[in-house]
Amino acid sequence: MHFIETNLKDCFILEPKVFEDERGYFMESFNQKTFNDGIGHNVTFVQDNQSFSTRGVLRGLHYQCGEHAQAKLVRVLTGEVLDVAVDIRPNSETYGQSFSILLSAENRKQLYIPRGFAHGFIVLSQTATFFYKCDNLYNKESEGGVIYNDPTLNIDWGMSEKEFIISEKDKILPTIEKARKVW
Repeated sequence: MHFIETNLKDCFILEPKVFEDERGYFMESFNQKTFNDGIGHNVTFVQDNQSFSTRGVLRGLHYQCGEHAQAKLVRVLTGEVLDVAVDIRPNSETYGQSFSILLSAENRKQLYIPRGFAHGFIVLSQTATFFYKCDNLYNKESEGGVIYNDPTLNIDWGMSEKEFIISEKDKILPTIEKARKVW
C-alpha cells in the first residue's frame, strides 16, 4: 500500500498494490498495521457502511461532532465518484480548505479522512457502490453538515448543478461559517 498525504493535513490517499494476471486481480484492501504505519498513528475502525447511488446523487457534506467525531476510510466498489473532504478543525492550518479525488472501481484508490473533516461525494457514473470504514459509531444527535455549494469553499463537483440529486436534508445544511462546530 502506498500512502500519499494530500494538501489537507492528516488526510491521505491510499493506493493498493494490485496483482493482475489472466485470472483477474488480487489486492489487500486493508491491513491494520500497514494502515496505522502509513498514516503515522493508530486508528481502529468499528463500523463499515455501504451505499448504492445513481448518477448525480450528491451526499454531503457530513460529519459527526464531539466525542462521536469519525475518521473514515472510503473507497468505491463499483462505478466512479468525486470524493470531497473539507477540514473543519477550528485550529487547523488547513481549516476551510477542501480536497477532491476521483475514486473508482477501476483505480481502486482509497481516501483516509481524519476526525474533524466534513465529507461528501457525487456519483459520476451511471451507478456507484460506495464503501467506508468509520472509527466511531454513528450518533444521530451528533450530526453536523455543511452545504455542498458553500461559496467560501467553492467546490467543483465535476458536473452541472442541474444534474444533482440531493436529499431535502442536505439542501438545507448551513455554510461552514454557520455550521455546528466539530468540537
